[in-house]
Amino acid sequence: MSRRLPPLVALRAFEAVARLGGTRRAGEDLNVSHTVISRHLANLESWAGVRLVARDGRGLVLTPEGRRYHERIARALDLIAEATEELSPRGGAGEMRIFCVPGLAVRWLARRLSGLEAALPGVDIALQPADRSPDFRAGEADAEIAFDPAPAPGVAQCDLLAPRFFPVASPLFVERRGPFRAAADIAAAPLIHEDSREQWRRWLALAGLDAVPPLHGPRLWHADAAIEAALQGQGIALANSLLVGDDIAAGRLVEVLDSDIRLGTYRLRAPAALWETRDLTRLRRWLTVAVGASPLEERQA
Repeated sequence: MSRRLPPLVALRAFEAVARLGGTRRAGEDLNVSHTVISRHLANLESWAGVRLVARDGRGLVLTPEGRRYHERIARALDLIAEATEELSPRGGAGEMRIFCVPGLAVRWLARRLSGLEAALPGVDIALQPADRSPDFRAGEADAEIAFDPAPAPGVAQCDLLAPRFFPVASPLFVERRGPFRAAADIAAAPLIHEDSREQWRRWLALAGLDAVPPLHGPRLWHADAAIEAALQGQGIALANSLLVGDDIAAGRLVEVLDSDIRLGTYRLRAPAALWETRDLTRLRRWLTVAVGASPLEERQA
């Protein structure tokens, strides 16, 4: 029996509208005009005999039937993409596009590219430090390494490491401004922040400071910038074992106060339909071994 299938071009248009929330953005995604997208939607609804989208004050929204249909066809299109990739393997011309939180990308992963390339033979690595998640459905990336990302439909993920977070400073800074025997001593010292002061507030509270005072100090937005400032003797930064393990081993930074505090988890994420493909499986295995190799994680139970 022949399958009852709608026109593929109409399915792609509907999926883009559902994913992006409008005909104009869907048209930009598929390189056609929004009027063409609207025509495809009308054709699909006529073919199916069901309303899939409706208008409200903010634009187009999916009907209940449209939501259910989108969930199914999105998975089907992912499977088609996966099957096509397996049918035409890219071999030596392949590329692995990885989004990664900036601190980890600059201070850990970039220093281990030779190991990653050995784990993915014949694959060109394209590493993009980014503080946002990629649009996997638009093909913006093949994988992402994120810190405490929110769950997303159609995206698979696995935990890599919940690292220790601890205060670090240059040896000269500690010599001049120390000793630091308790969390209160650190709260009174020059602190270096990332995008907000909340991470330091959480750490100090977990370190036993009953009333965390108002915190001051520069905000440098990314972990790599905060750690660089600490390396230059500008104050105390909050870091983790992956970000500063190499610097501590080389004596460029010291752990200011012994602690075992964890503030979140690094996770690997990728499209669920591609999760078991060869290159993603290799990436996952390599990352799992590499992040667990830090000697600074020995305190973890």
